[in-house]
Amino acid sequence: MNRGGSSPSAAANYLLCTNCRKVLRKDKRIRVSQPLTRGPSAFIPEKEVVQANTVDERTNFLVEEYSTSGRLDNITQVMSLHTQYLESFLRSQFYMLRMDGPLPLPHRHYIAIMAAARHQCSYLINMHVDEFLKTGGIAEWLNGLEYVPQRLKNLNEINKLLAHRPWLITKEHIQKLVKTGENNWSLPELVHAVVLLAHYHALASFVFGSGINPERDPEISNGFRLISVNNFCVCDLANDNNIENASLTGNNFGIVDSLSELEALMDRMKRLREEREDEEASQEEMTTRFEKEKKESLFVVSGDTFHSFPHSDFEDDMIITSDVSRYIEDPGFGYEDFARRGEEHLPTFRAQDYTWENHGFSLVNRLYSDIGHLLDEKFRMVYNLTYNTMASHEDVDTTTLRRALFNYVHCMFGIRYDDYDYGEVNQLLERSLKVYIKTVTCYPERTTKRMYDSYWRQFKHSEKVHVNLLLMEARMQAELLYALRAITRHLT
Repeated sequence: MNRGGSSPSAAANYLLCTNCRKVLRKDKRIRVSQPLTRGPSAFIPEKEVVQANTVDERTNFLVEEYSTSGRLDNITQVMSLHTQYLESFLRSQFYMLRMDGPLPLPHRHYIAIMAAARHQCSYLINMHVDEFLKTGGIAEWLNGLEYVPQRLKNLNEINKLLAHRPWLITKEHIQKLVKTGENNWSLPELVHAVVLLAHYHALASFVFGSGINPERDPEISNGFRLISVNNFCVCDLANDNNIENASLTGNNFGIVDSLSELEALMDRMKRLREEREDEEASQEEMTTRFEKEKKESLFVVSGDTFHSFPHSDFEDDMIITSDVSRYIEDPGFGYEDFARRGEEHLPTFRAQDYTWENHGFSLVNRLYSDIGHLLDEKFRMVYNLTYNTMASHEDVDTTTLRRALFNYVHCMFGIRYDDYDYGEVNQLLERSLKVYIKTVTCYPERTTKRMYDSYWRQFKHSEKVHVNLLLMEARMQAELLYALRAITRHLT
């Protein structure tokens, strides 16, 4: 429990919230007992999301057409701030859950539960427990992994590697799953499972990054599921992390600083465009900048600003509630920086050697028809989505910023693009934004409202949701690239 030289006296100053398992200072006192914030998100004022939904008939049509639950859930409401993207998202999700495919319907939802449990995302677990039962799933399986067929249980290893350290996946992992025997997976079934796992790991990042509230449940008297372990908890009210403080962190406090931050960011974007036109960095220089960015990502510490020491010191104290832990094995296994200091050097994944466009897309389509087209449309949609605005500014080319966000996520997973100058990441992404990105992508269950509020304070909530969509899709694509490369190596 006491690791890395941290003193026992330091640890004694902290305790765990018995509901959400966050690490808290003992000198904080919970003085209030309030329900969760109203609306679909604990981070975004309800009126902003509701306004978007009431004016957009397209959202209601999409829900009727593609929602498996048949209702406008909180994820869909927040995503509806970007209706174009929402359509791509719902179509691909509906296809992998409901349309013809290698896996039986209940298995699809159980795999979604296993994926969400890696990040303790009770929102998604609750949703798919309901769907699992509605599609004819065996209720006994919900008692935990020891009650499911060995074949499903065998997905544990690839589930945890995909979720936390996808670069460790090898063709041997694939061979172990598809070897002959009564519990083997066919390649089409395995590709379907991998797509589901990557989708729900990434969606957990969106759920926590956007502060998605639990669904209201009419069958429960107080309107919320009692077993929910959400990333917004009453303990946050004692840590100055509640929705009421948004006016301090987001609007009034430091408004001059945040305005100057916005102007400085726009100046840097303009300067980068001009520099790129004037001269191009050498290949050697580009490689050096990637390695520098990869190493610097080590020092971007995840977690809220009140933590004074690494979260890993508390690994043994972080007890996961039984409604989550029953669906996973090896709960202590988590993300480790790709570029860990002092560890054996892992080879960088050169994106040009195995790309989504040239390799992953065709393999997925061959083994699980049409899902490749739907995923490709979704990746392209989020990458190219723009309204040419930044906060109050219009007619802004945000291409460099979107690319920096996407490529920084891939950088943390060890994926390098030869034709990208990683110096742009350092110039465009401020430290508080890097902390937020690393947390949402690698440890989403630790995301707090303070972290969400701390970056881009003059930007609209819809723009921050756009950031979360980019992070989610970049993460999903990174997981798929590693898994599909392993499958390709198994086939060759």
